[in-house]
Amino acid sequence: LVCAGERTLQERQRAHMARGLPKQKPIAGVKEVIVVASGKGGVGKSTTAVNLALGLTANDQSKQVGILDADVYGPSVPKLMNLRGNPELTDNNLMRPLTNFGIPCMSMGFLVEDTAPIVWRGLMVMSAIEKLLRQVDWGLLDYLIVDMPPGTGDVQLSITQNIPIAGAVIVSTPQDIALLDARRGAEMFRKVNVPVLGLVQNMSVFQCPQCNHQTHIFGSDGARELARTLGVEVLGKTFSQKPYCSRFFNKIIY
Repeated sequence: LVCAGERTLQERQRAHMARGLPKQKPIAGVKEVIVVASGKGGVGKSTTAVNLALGLTANDQSKQVGILDADVYGPSVPKLMNLRGNPELTDNNLMRPLTNFGIPCMSMGFLVEDTAPIVWRGLMVMSAIEKLLRQVDWGLLDYLIVDMPPGTGDVQLSITQNIPIAGAVIVSTPQDIALLDARRGAEMFRKVNVPVLGLVQNMSVFQCPQCNHQTHIFGSDGARELARTLGVEVLGKTFSQKPYCSRFFNKIIY
């Protein structure tokens, strides 16, 4: 009976795989999608995503750049972009992104109260992601930066399967634990055929605002070793003194 059950399970798995992955469909009006991801939370992924969008705009003002906050449980883009309010609807019942610094943004944070917890099961989260992907009037964008949730779960898999992605930027801090999770994230993207554009090492050093002495509080060059292992570049390193727009965006455009 066990053998028969195993055969039945294998047959179901083969039948499921034979149906293939969902066909990717581009987001209307968007030329390229770049996802910013991390293996764990708290490493500066959202800050990096926002700085990347701002940097792309500053680097070439002819380019139109938008930000999609796909972190449903912990949306950070509204705070980072100094945006509040509810999206208006177009005549086609599409949500209009909120805009600041010339960058249109969409986030679940615009649809719920600031302090309201989002206590949803997976199916509700996936439905929300589908609406954020397909029911937003982005206009014409050269780049859409997607701030992914941390980890390698359903949201990451759904997004990579449903829309074409130009590449992923992996953000980590120098600690061994963070780098281990960053590697898992990079390997996940490779398994779903999304190019890893490179790594960003956040909180690389603390720089004293008085004497400019630099201290490697969390370790040093961890991202460089991981990048060498993965065969990708370290796109940039950021300081812990204060937020600033790093220069790594120049290396992403190809």
